[in-house]
Amino acid sequence: GYYIIEELKKAGNENTYYKIVPDEKLAILRALLEALEKAEVVITTGGTGITGRDVTIEVIRPLFDKELVGFGEIFRLKSFEEIGTAAVLTRATAGIIRDRESKVVFCLPGSLNAVKTGVEIIRKEAYHVLKHAGE
Repeated sequence: GYYIIEELKKAGNENTYYKIVPDEKLAILRALLEALEKAEVVITTGGTGITGRDVTIEVIRPLFDKELVGFGEIFRLKSFEEIGTAAVLTRATAGIIRDRESKVVFCLPGSLNAVKTGVEIIRKEAYHVLKHAGE
């Protein structure tokens, strides 16, 4: 989490919100809704794997108006280049949630290396995604 905050600040984003949430569906949903009230871009970490406690995707994906399937594909491609076939274990994804305005949510794995990979993609594309999501 702190790595993401530091990277966002380096990129000129001062408005950051950070919260640690247990691997519980209701807690994840509440934290997401709170974050969506505060930001146009939300980044979650953890809960994207395949264990029984990995429920972040199950909570967030149904809220997407449009899933950015390409984000997960690019994330897994870059992960494959770094860690090989273990990249199949991640369900990293992103999507647009439209309410009063369009917001983008990126769901990353919890490991620092995976977060670094995801942030690299997000930094390059978040503005572009938001621009088109609002059309």
